[in-house]
Amino acid sequence: MSFRSGRHFLQIPGPTNVPDRVLRAMDLPTIDHRGPDFAELGREVIAGMRRVFQTEGDVVIYPGSGTGAWEAALVNTLSPGDHVLMYETGHFATLWSQLARRLGLEVRLIDGDWRRGVDAAVIESCLRDDREHSIKAVCVVHNETSTGVTSNVPAVRRAIDAVRHPALLMVDTISSLASIDYQHDAWGVDVTVGGSQKGLMLPPGLGFNAISAKALRASQSAALPRSYWSWEEMLGPNSKGFFPYTPATNLLYGLRESLRMLLDEEGLNNVFARHHRLAEATRRAVRTWNLELLCLNEEEYSDSLTAVLMPDGHDADALRKAILERFDMSLGSGLGKVAGKVFRIGHLGDFNDLMLMGTLAGVEMGFAIAGVPHTAGGVMEAMGYLSERRNN
Repeated sequence: MSFRSGRHFLQIPGPTNVPDRVLRAMDLPTIDHRGPDFAELGREVIAGMRRVFQTEGDVVIYPGSGTGAWEAALVNTLSPGDHVLMYETGHFATLWSQLARRLGLEVRLIDGDWRRGVDAAVIESCLRDDREHSIKAVCVVHNETSTGVTSNVPAVRRAIDAVRHPALLMVDTISSLASIDYQHDAWGVDVTVGGSQKGLMLPPGLGFNAISAKALRASQSAALPRSYWSWEEMLGPNSKGFFPYTPATNLLYGLRESLRMLLDEEGLNNVFARHHRLAEATRRAVRTWNLELLCLNEEEYSDSLTAVLMPDGHDADALRKAILERFDMSLGSGLGKVAGKVFRIGHLGDFNDLMLMGTLAGVEMGFAIAGVPHTAGGVMEAMGYLSERRNN
């Protein structure tokens, strides 16, 4: 194996780069998770996650992945045979619907073309037709990691309210939380799902549920089996900073550090502005290369990642392979229906101007190496944009 100097460029849309100071925070002895020092840690990270979700309600932190947090959202609120309305915005929305079916739920998945977000008018029409109120939950993905499309969650809430439907609103924010503005309370969301490995700048291993009072009430009569994922089991010990089972102690050390960075040092509004600025620079580079964004609607462009369509006859995975071998940089692959057709540039988490410029330079040089037709100058376009505009 040939020697590679420097640092690997991890530019997939998650897991993202973990800051050195977060890694150092995790490099501590594991403490007694029943002791007073741990209680202080537990209370601090739960309070911090409330600020990230922008909620006054309960937030549950699981040792688990985002997939586990998907399951927790469903099993705590629904019963076998309940009807759920979901929207196919991409690969991860589809996976969530498959999980729901395996749990014994009746899923109606609204077809999508993977290039647009949720159409709130379609949601409203489906709920208007549901005169028996058999639909118990509407589940949508805020930022679809496979496509680079961000859906309008407040519009979905308005659609539900317009027909006075009692369905719960559940939202996946795994690739938008702490990267794109998201307001659990103000937007009227009942259950929000999150994960640690993207905007929160941590390794994989923590899953989150933010929970409304309405969702808590629903959990009292929900009949799907739950034990590990039970909110009731978690909320009692959480009130004192503890967990009902062994928590991921060292990941919580890292979470405490990342929350300090995001909330107390940079500030969430500045975090969102930074992500938007870097995302817009990326999109300008793509347009200059004369390539096409997978996302069709400008108002739905993701600030976490950009999915780029390859020219006809050219394979995205061959490009990614060439870039990895030549420049030691990983780009996101196309998933599901767009496998081999797109590559994804992650620009979220612990990320700055110079990191983006290195990423875009690697992509543009990769085009030349892999023989991908393009117009040169994307890097220069992004550089000009970044040099003229600060985060604010």
